[in-house]
Amino acid sequence: MCGIIGYTGQREAAPILLDGLARLAYRGYDSAGIAVSDAGGHLLYCRAAGKLEKLIEKYQSGAAFHGSAGIGHTRWATHGAPCEHNAHPHFSYDGRVALVHNGIIENHRQLREELTRDGYVFRSETDTEVVVHLLHRCLAESGSEAEVLRMTLKRLSGSYALAILFASRPGEVWAVRRESPLIVGAGYGETFLASDVPALLPHTREVYEPAPDEIVRLAPDGIEILGEHGSAAPPRLTHIAWDADAAEKNGYGSFMEKEIHEIPGVLRRLLAVREPILPPSIAESLTGLVFIGCGSAYHVGLSAASFGETLTGLPVRVVIASEFRYHPVPLSARELVVAVSQSGETADTLAALREAKRRGAYVLAIVNVVGSSIAREADAVFYIQAGPEIAVATTKAYCAQVAAVYRLFLAIAAARTGSGYAAEISAALDSVPDAVETLLGERDTIRSLAAPLKEKNDVFFIGRGADYPACLEGSLKLKEISYIHAEAYPAGELKHGTISLISRGVPVIALVTQPPLAEKTLSGVEEVRARGAEALVFHDGEVPIPPGISAFPLPHVHPSLAPLISAVALELIALETAELRGLDPDMPRNLAKSVTVE
Repeated sequence: MCGIIGYTGQREAAPILLDGLARLAYRGYDSAGIAVSDAGGHLLYCRAAGKLEKLIEKYQSGAAFHGSAGIGHTRWATHGAPCEHNAHPHFSYDGRVALVHNGIIENHRQLREELTRDGYVFRSETDTEVVVHLLHRCLAESGSEAEVLRMTLKRLSGSYALAILFASRPGEVWAVRRESPLIVGAGYGETFLASDVPALLPHTREVYEPAPDEIVRLAPDGIEILGEHGSAAPPRLTHIAWDADAAEKNGYGSFMEKEIHEIPGVLRRLLAVREPILPPSIAESLTGLVFIGCGSAYHVGLSAASFGETLTGLPVRVVIASEFRYHPVPLSARELVVAVSQSGETADTLAALREAKRRGAYVLAIVNVVGSSIAREADAVFYIQAGPEIAVATTKAYCAQVAAVYRLFLAIAAARTGSGYAAEISAALDSVPDAVETLLGERDTIRSLAAPLKEKNDVFFIGRGADYPACLEGSLKLKEISYIHAEAYPAGELKHGTISLISRGVPVIALVTQPPLAEKTLSGVEEVRARGAEALVFHDGEVPIPPGISAFPLPHVHPSLAPLISAVALELIALETAELRGLDPDMPRNLAKSVTVE
């Protein structure tokens, strides 16, 4: 959830670290800090609670720290309040070791008690501080930094990405990861590390993701992977094809706005990919599918489930990933488990994937980030190729994942039945990017529709069939970035309790894109209007809407594909509402882009 940056080379490290942290700010944080190793091997550090600007101002944009190697961190509070003494980096009491950490050390309480008995004094409430003291204690037992790290890692339970400075090794940065994301990059006479690609794009596109518990030493002249018996080897680098501009706003007011406007291009690239998503032998033998995901990724499965059952004749289940391991869901070896995650590092989804594999299932990953943990551990992977998504609230990746799931079901249908309905849907998919572009041309109208929401405290979303999962995603987007309490319900469930919450002036947003269910949903709209609700209907242009109802016609697509269009409409409603309320849609409070801890 936090951000890590590291550098060693010929340049001053501090300005590079601060710039890297700024590029990782979208991940969310409440404090920040950097540590630099100077020419004499002394470790200097600075930390500040609050926004990165406070750290930059306090330490003169890094000019107060001279040194060519360093590490930096932006922290979301997990253990201990957001304040300066809990901010990273953390240091050993004698200044010999400094480190930053993403993840959770699950056995930190036991380690803290043990280290306290040994005389170590803790200056923070964090789980991270136990690691720096363990490293320091191991230094007394071994002169090899690599061996010190191995000794320390054997004592740790949980997840971590660690970047470390040793005073005894000036000009070097050491790194290791387990579960939490971390990549290293090679430049000319300098090397880098970061928790995500955008921080490295201005400097290099040649990167390597260490394997779990693989120790990495970064020096100006290169990167070494250190083996257990003292061997050292260079990493096999991967080229990142993303343009550096992909991580910039390029004239848009926010990354979220930019990424919504990238959806047509993302969908066109995805739909142009003709490689098989699933081996035909697997598709032919399936008895069902199980989708696992968290948040918006969970809604991806819900959005396509009924479509998939109609198209393939197979049962489709959708399970929240954080519940999958703890609920004895029946699972057979002939069911396909589909793990959905934008980052490919979502901790709960990764754990669910491993449980599915332990139980003998074949796992397909639908992810955005190449080489991510979920992509590596799945039996097959489909990359949505959405490019970097910076805004915390997913938009283009969500739409690309829904389209990818449609492609998956079409591939299964082709392998099993070759139905005419599948051919009809396949052809209709190609019209979706143009329909999204048409919708994006209606920004002024959508802003006017969002204006009444600015002063509201509650919003309800209703829909039936394929519209209901789209309502779930729309309500999530609105609450994420506008902080308005929002709930989604199947329209037919209103009378079973929820309608008691409807009072005069409460907004109710209805999706009406499924012709066979249109009259039923509109009946629900009339029910809430009769109780004083302010109803807004997003509908397929071919669905007749009774007079007197505020309505917005969506560009027409095949009804089975309507969730892709309505998702974009509700993303725009959320974006406009947040902006009208004066909020930053890219960095909603308390949220992070990648949830890498359970």
